[in-house]
Amino acid sequence: MELSIKLQGNINTEIKNGIATITFFHPAHNSLPGALLAKFAAAITEAGDNKIVKVIVLKSAGDRTFCAGASFDELISIEDFDTGKKFFMGFANVINACRKCPKFIIGRIQGKTVGGGVGIASAVDYCFATKYASIKLSELAIGIGPFVVGPAVARKIGASAMSQLAIDATEWRDAIWANTMGLYAEVFDNVEDMDTGIEVLAQKLVNSNPEAMRLLKRVFWEGTEHWDSLLERRAEMSGQLVLSEYSKNAIAAFKGRRKK
Repeated sequence: MELSIKLQGNINTEIKNGIATITFFHPAHNSLPGALLAKFAAAITEAGDNKIVKVIVLKSAGDRTFCAGASFDELISIEDFDTGKKFFMGFANVINACRKCPKFIIGRIQGKTVGGGVGIASAVDYCFATKYASIKLSELAIGIGPFVVGPAVARKIGASAMSQLAIDATEWRDAIWANTMGLYAEVFDNVEDMDTGIEVLAQKLVNSNPEAMRLLKRVFWEGTEHWDSLLERRAEMSGQLVLSEYSKNAIAAFKGRRKK
């Protein structure tokens, strides 16, 4: 089964031997505009509801960047609160789709990840990475904050480590730091070794008791039942801040540097 989305970027879902591999791609360093975020959340929910699927692997296309976070083109075009809230709800919906999915989700982080991408990596259940998979929460540097992704990141690495990322918003933390803090379960020297590790774990999970895994996932995510409303409130914070002159100028400056 393969699902292709006709917009800039795409979401592909491939199911083989009980493993659903969901791949997202966008030509701007795998950044995520609102339309792609909606398709992404839907693909996760659909795979979780599919009785054929035993485990999900979540990945992005390309070699260098896992996810550059929010689409700067879309951010800079936001002119009203409702549009801003709707955009940030896209990330909230992806995180909540991962949270509610009854199947374990394995993350494959092949390269750098920023902002919302760190939130996605935090929302999977078991995350593999290469040594090139540095992370950064850059939101404060563009006048907002990692409000929507914050709960997922803090749940995975703790409030102290999350606050370090959020406050020092222009600095990268390397994959070893992320591994030490618990974001990455394993870090590999190259993509080939990482993919072998993912295949080994995925096959183990395919052969495990589906009901036991479903119940384990529920236990792992206990205490997050209020996230539908929590992340909506956080999206409202970002949706308001992105309208400020400070944010618009900072986003424009960042966008200009990204093109260089």
